[in-house]
Amino acid sequence: MPRYLDRDRIAIVAALVVPLAVCAVLVPFRASIVNTNVALVLAAIVVAVAANGHRLAGALAAVSAAVWFDFFFTQPHHRLTIAKAADIQTAVLLLIVGLVVSQLAARARRMRVIAITDADYLARVHATAELAQSAKTPDVVVAHVTAQLTDLLGLRGCRFEYGTLIGHPPRLEQDGSVVWGHRRWDVDRLGLPEEEVELRTFGQGRFYGRYMMDPMPGTFPSLQARLVAVTLADQAGAALDTAGTG
Repeated sequence: MPRYLDRDRIAIVAALVVPLAVCAVLVPFRASIVNTNVALVLAAIVVAVAANGHRLAGALAAVSAAVWFDFFFTQPHHRLTIAKAADIQTAVLLLIVGLVVSQLAARARRMRVIAITDADYLARVHATAELAQSAKTPDVVVAHVTAQLTDLLGLRGCRFEYGTLIGHPPRLEQDGSVVWGHRRWDVDRLGLPEEEVELRTFGQGRFYGRYMMDPMPGTFPSLQARLVAVTLADQAGAALDTAGTG
């Protein structure tokens, strides 16, 4: 099982358990601790969970922190009601700040994935960038990326369709997620869908085509690999745009 799946599961458990545990530790001192200070401690917990997990973990941590802050530290105690207007504001701000920070932390985690990837991934990106600069036709870059995607994602086959958007196949998005219909497909848990997955190619915001990728059964490419695949497709799109194809 991919290590990121384990890491994200741990983050979800932490999101549910750690705010409760911290509140339980602080309860004996609530007579001497200002509620805003408790809220700051809980906000720090949300940041830590979000930075080491994903958006869901961060959001759960924010909700959990707000609920347990209300339950343990606002009047009346041990009830999910708040009597004081100041405590209501603190609880609402804790929830809002926690949700916003969780989004920012999750985005930062996603953006740094490419930076911490291994040498093989970097070599693929570098080689494709050099080819895009030296190739006489963009078709050479498109074919090179086709081969790279096949090897990188463990595909049974891969082809490029110019300027075509037919049907609604599963789609590999810019953030490395896979969307199928109106829902996200959990690649870490389920692997790639066992039917063709599209990866759209753009150059300067203009759509040029898509890679249609046929995964091998039981293929579990990491988030890093999927982000590298998106980067490679973008390089093909840049080559097509430079050549004025379409």
